[in-house]
Amino acid sequence: MRVAIVTAFPEDPHRPRGGVEAVSTTLVDALRVLPDVDLHVLTVRSSVQRATTTDWRGVPITVLPKTGRSTLTSAVGPERRAVQRWLREWSPDVVHAHDTFGIMVHGLDVPRVLTIHGFIHEDTRVSGQRFARARAVAWRFVETQTWAGFPHIIAISPYVRERLAGIARGVIHDLDNPIAADCFSIARRESPMLTVFSAAVISRRKNTLNLIEAVRLLRDQGMALQLRLAGATVEPRYRAAVDAAIAAHRLETVVEVLGPLNTMQIRNELGAADLFALVSLEENSPLAIEEAMAAGVPVVTSNRCGMPYMVRDGITGWLVDPEDPAAIADRLARVLQSADLRHAMGESGRAVALERFHPDRVAARTLDVYRHAAASHHRSPRDARSA
Repeated sequence: MRVAIVTAFPEDPHRPRGGVEAVSTTLVDALRVLPDVDLHVLTVRSSVQRATTTDWRGVPITVLPKTGRSTLTSAVGPERRAVQRWLREWSPDVVHAHDTFGIMVHGLDVPRVLTIHGFIHEDTRVSGQRFARARAVAWRFVETQTWAGFPHIIAISPYVRERLAGIARGVIHDLDNPIAADCFSIARRESPMLTVFSAAVISRRKNTLNLIEAVRLLRDQGMALQLRLAGATVEPRYRAAVDAAIAAHRLETVVEVLGPLNTMQIRNELGAADLFALVSLEENSPLAIEEAMAAGVPVVTSNRCGMPYMVRDGITGWLVDPEDPAAIADRLARVLQSADLRHAMGESGRAVALERFHPDRVAARTLDVYRHAAASHHRSPRDARSA
């Protein structure tokens, strides 16, 4: 089976930038070893001036130049025509698009599968950026039109399935994102101080300030702990507010902003963490939570969007109101104050991760989706759903 994966793919597979690049790298690596699968990756980058093809672990990676000024103009402009032209020439049996690349392959008369990693219009709405509301409206129109036109959609969370109700007309397949197999063998070690680790860009959507406030409350209650924040700054004004909060509450020795870390550095942090925290306002299925669970680290995360479908409240971690720092602090304290609870939650989380997120399992399930898509091509939606 010839499969074209159209997605954001990193220049350095060992340093993916963001969840889509990380998922794509892991999925390609797991699919390439399956029998009878001929993979080719297609992506676009602003760093190239002409189409180039390289090889990564036996898989051709074709990179087309990106000329659009924004993600949206890139998805609907010349890059879209170039992507479709290349796919027609290669003539794959299945095209698997990820995220905004689904817009580029929309309308192609080939078996198509789309993985939705996020709702850009929702991310834009809570971003706090200029003209966020108007931009969110534009993104919602483009996204919903794309979803409606795909014959097969992979929902990485029941939250995605819920949001597609009344929009998607094709088959929806429930399938978690994969994480690297190495995440399941992270060596755990004791840290000299109770450690909360969080891996997320510094932004309003990731709600960094409320996590810091929760840690401040615990510090003021006399708990000795540290918060280690890994992630790039994507909203400079919000980062300035984070720095101001740390300084105003004299948290310089409690909160450390690590900046962007590579894959090995993230795993090293997980190995020393007593707890992983992510209290975002909007998420589908964060890879950071999957990786923490695979490493046996209990998780405290938001009780909204896709996160409740990942963490079992009171079993693999705790769910909290992301806008209530006192509630976040309470759940952090419950885990940090009990080594037995941390161990039990960590082991439960790892068992769930092995079943749902291991790349070998996800790759096998993804291949089943490809076969279904190829077999049902040109059949009516009703016939496809009954297959």
